Amino acid sequence: MVLRFSSLASIELTWLLALLFILVTMIQVHGQIPTAGFVNIDCGWTNSSAYNDSTLQLQYLSDGEFVEGGLSHDISAESMAGAGNEQQKTLRSFPNGSRNCYTLPSINGKKYLLRATFTYGNYDGLNRTMDGSTFLFGLHIGVNFWETVNLTNWDQAVWKEVVTVAPASNLSVCLINFGTGTPFVSSLELRPLDDLMYPFVNSSVSISYFKRIRFGNTAEFLTRYPLDQYDRFWEAWSFSYNTYPWIPLNTSSRVRSLPGDKAFQVPEDILKQASTMDTNYSFLEINVGVGPNLAKNLQLLPIFHFAEINSSNPSRRFDIYSNNELLFSDFSPSPFQVDSMHQSGRFLHNPIAKFRLNKTRRSRLPPLINAFEVHSLVRMDNLTTDSDDVNYVKEVKKHYNLARITWNGDPCSPREYSWEGLTCDYSKSNQSPRIVAVNLSTSGLKGGLVISFMNMASLENLDLSHNNLTGAIPDYQIKSLKVLDLSYNQLDGPIPDSILQRSQAGLLDLRLEGNPICSKVKDTSCSNTKKKTTSTVLIAVIVPVVLVSFLVVMGILWKLYWKGKSGDDEDYAMYEEETPLHIDIRRFTYAELKLITNNFQSIIGKGGFGIVYHGMLENGDEVAVKVLMETSIAESTDFLPEVQTLSKVHHKNLVTLQGYCQNKKCLALVYDFMPRGNLQQLLKGGDDYSLTWEQRLYIALDAAQGLEYLHESCTPSIVHRDVKTPNILLDKNLVGVISDFGLSRAFNDAHTHISTVAAGTLGYLDPEYHATFQLTVKTDVYSFGIVLLEIITGQSPVFNDPQTVHLPNWVRQKIAKGNIHDVVDRRLLDQYDASSLQSVVDLALNCVENAAIDRPTMTEVVSRLKVWLPSVSSDKQSTSGTPRRRYSMNTDMPKQFQLMISGVSDAESSFQSGYTSGNGMSQATLFSGR
Repeated sequence: MVLRFSSLASIELTWLLALLFILVTMIQVHGQIPTAGFVNIDCGWTNSSAYNDSTLQLQYLSDGEFVEGGLSHDISAESMAGAGNEQQKTLRSFPNGSRNCYTLPSINGKKYLLRATFTYGNYDGLNRTMDGSTFLFGLHIGVNFWETVNLTNWDQAVWKEVVTVAPASNLSVCLINFGTGTPFVSSLELRPLDDLMYPFVNSSVSISYFKRIRFGNTAEFLTRYPLDQYDRFWEAWSFSYNTYPWIPLNTSSRVRSLPGDKAFQVPEDILKQASTMDTNYSFLEINVGVGPNLAKNLQLLPIFHFAEINSSNPSRRFDIYSNNELLFSDFSPSPFQVDSMHQSGRFLHNPIAKFRLNKTRRSRLPPLINAFEVHSLVRMDNLTTDSDDVNYVKEVKKHYNLARITWNGDPCSPREYSWEGLTCDYSKSNQSPRIVAVNLSTSGLKGGLVISFMNMASLENLDLSHNNLTGAIPDYQIKSLKVLDLSYNQLDGPIPDSILQRSQAGLLDLRLEGNPICSKVKDTSCSNTKKKTTSTVLIAVIVPVVLVSFLVVMGILWKLYWKGKSGDDEDYAMYEEETPLHIDIRRFTYAELKLITNNFQSIIGKGGFGIVYHGMLENGDEVAVKVLMETSIAESTDFLPEVQTLSKVHHKNLVTLQGYCQNKKCLALVYDFMPRGNLQQLLKGGDDYSLTWEQRLYIALDAAQGLEYLHESCTPSIVHRDVKTPNILLDKNLVGVISDFGLSRAFNDAHTHISTVAAGTLGYLDPEYHATFQLTVKTDVYSFGIVLLEIITGQSPVFNDPQTVHLPNWVRQKIAKGNIHDVVDRRLLDQYDASSLQSVVDLALNCVENAAIDRPTMTEVVSRLKVWLPSVSSDKQSTSGTPRRRYSMNTDMPKQFQLMISGVSDAESSFQSGYTSGNGMSQATLFSGR
């Protein structure tokens, strides 16, 4: 019995040791995974209890405690089957408000990876992502623009990821409504990173995911947690590219990092695999471009992860290029040790997002790569509101249960989304904005007066009138307050001495009328005495002043009347500026303008800036004289710099500036006169006359060449900012010239965009402006695309059909229904080149892509237009670059990465593989970084 018992005990002990071994193994694999600090939010999940994701084994929470407002939805029943996880089945939409924010718990100064996913799933039954209309909205990380979410013609899930530093004890993620689709979100995931990771990320620089790839032969398209302890997404390249001459490599040996190297912490299982090529090939290229073009100002940061896992003592050396720029020369991967190569966090100007690994002469083997990351720069330039002010105003919001839609995110920043009822001081550009005024009049406030208001050190004006505040006025230690309006409440306590003394000393404007307290206290703040006294004084002073002013005005008018009879040249002569501009164009006096315009008799145009008159110079040349309205003169601080800029701009497709008038009473520009009017007039000229197809294309080419000159040949480059058919003028030979540079701005490489108020015209303005508030050369490209669509269709940018519709959407809808010829202007009477129609429509729609990076440059536009006008003279052809590939209108641009290899060592031939088809994504893709 004893022996038997010992045997059983031995068996049990064996099983126990086996289980312990398994547990220890699991701890070794998973025990170091830092799930502490993970925030997993299933947006739209209405159940108050959390659940465990069956795949990730992570607990997901409802988003109710992290956000205010919004509506919870389930995706459609038809979409449920295709959902990759539980988080894709629900979402929260935000149909109200321009900004709605989630507030996630964080540690001040801690580095985080934040990811947002978006699965539309036709939750509203409107099929918005696939109906041909624009569907995009913006994302802010904290108070700075992060990225645009573009769901136009896209029925898959989309995800965005950013690495950032938390500015406070919470991190906000805001969805911005551009008016082009209701913002929504399916899930939010916050992952704390090791403080040493991504060392170039700091409080002023964040990075947005552009692409993260693992190489080798992998079974899953997407690798994430738990293999990556920080839950980064690693996309596998092997689904599309695991074909000859690519050769996968793998090892079972350890691949280590240098001691203390924690900058990227790539999972070892990823580093144990790599991809190389057949030895006959000398280089490989990694092209991660999205769409046919990338914005000129896109700044990318590539990170290459290498580990030599070929155990046969290889000789492998190669150079690493970004486009054509050498980043690292004669690099040799370390055996079974990871080398993560980047240029100390340097962001690169790489317009085509192409990277090349090139075998050196000393190398016996072609390049190898294990993993690759590339991120784009997110500038964290906007400063958050002073933290004390934020805390105090949030205390006010919580105390009074204020449910204002606009009170989301940061109170003051960015400025265009500041909270309703607050006035902020932004005067100190290097310091956080401060709250200087709070207006909560008629806001339904109830209860006592909270002291949080008075704790705002910069608050100068507080208006709480016409509410239902009760009790006494607390004994505030007022700091900067100058106006305190508590009128028409139910306050019945005494006025504290500290406040009363400041009021009596004239340091505080205290208003208490309409409160019960005024029945107990006799004070000027409780009555209208000051108002009545002021009114009496005003009446006593104003009436005589008005009478005297009336007499003076009558005298002036009488004098002007008689002076007008004798001519007013001498009046304006006294206002001529004494200091002329040092430029090589003529300066006209006001008297000369009167003479050449025949006393401003013939008006040929009007606008917000003023009036355009027809004129005739002494030599018989016709001119157009643009005279700024007097109300515009005071605001025209840019007039003289514009004149100096335009005097240097000379191109056959830009209207010539003949001269200017610099007078305190009259500012004017004198241009060449264009006898055929503008393009809008000719396109809308009626059925009796219509431009031919060839004439339209030549005018389009003329306009494109003018814009190309502004963008590429001017130093610094010039953004027109108001490209439209009324600003394309035509000479007697129907040669198109670009006009109206009054809105132009120059920029250089150091300042590649303009942050300003929109200058464009309704229907022509770049939708991406609403996301970034930045105008670039691609803004002009978008406007030109609208012009090109007008040329094709004869329609206005915005028109009724029968409801209001934007021209690009109308064209897409017509084409989707069948015949492309349905969009052509009926006044052409089918007399057009059908073979070029498809290409011109493709180009126009390419120009009006929602994302600037997907649009061509004006140089590419010119090249493609010239292809369809073979009769253009050879000297014109020489000014343009090589024509680009024309994409079919019905073929989506590649949205996934593209990998190419070429450069056979002993021959001139090349090889290219893996070009993604369809929408550019593997069928196994669950998410897109679109």
